[in-house]
Amino acid sequence: MADLEIRDLTVEADGNEILRGVSLDLDRGRTIALMGPNGSGKSTLAYTIAGHPSYEVTGGTITWRGTELNELSPDERARLGVFLAMQYPVEVPGVSVTNFLRTAVNAVGGEELPVRTFMERLRAEMAELQVDESFLQRSVNEGFSGGEKKRFEILQMALLKPQLAVLDETDSGLDVDALRIVSEGVDRLRSPELGVLIITHYTRILRYIRPDEVHVMSGGRVVASGGPELADELEEHGYERLKTSA
Repeated sequence: MADLEIRDLTVEADGNEILRGVSLDLDRGRTIALMGPNGSGKSTLAYTIAGHPSYEVTGGTITWRGTELNELSPDERARLGVFLAMQYPVEVPGVSVTNFLRTAVNAVGGEELPVRTFMERLRAEMAELQVDESFLQRSVNEGFSGGEKKRFEILQMALLKPQLAVLDETDSGLDVDALRIVSEGVDRLRSPELGVLIITHYTRILRYIRPDEVHVMSGGRVVASGGPELADELEEHGYERLKTSA
């Protein structure tokens, strides 16, 4: 039994069926990449795993370490170790980065971490990700560049220490330097206790974070699976052949 088991998952949003029988396995300690063209259902799968209320599961199951997630709220899933890095992180005006992160760490950990201990951890992780300390006085994602938003997502991941990290288009909008820093941050966090699902269009992030498996979605289904060489094949030939066979 895999740590993450997705079985015959069908999902609707606004009355439209998006996922059509998706099955996928992921164990802690492994990294898989989920690739595919726009509209294939990759981000829908990510948000459904995290419990976004806009996505209705109409069939199938999502099970994490023996616990079915279908009816659990996003915060209950987070306390079980599930983390989502969003493609388009939202701005939260008036809420400082420091307060947001400390509240999240305390909520997921189930205990009040002493301020001094938290700040020591926070500054250490910020230094690893080359995040300037001026971030601490800013509101969450307000006025952040694309690269700053993605670094902030990985900073959250580093502090929350999830067991399942779903990274939705983490490479989107990043220049070469920011991509390297973010990728190295993810790579540094990989461990036998963490399973990583990387969702991406392109292979460039996979040059930094080598996956154990690659799966391809098209038309709301997984249409191809293989090793890292599958990503290289997609880089060379594109998705058109797989789209027509879906």
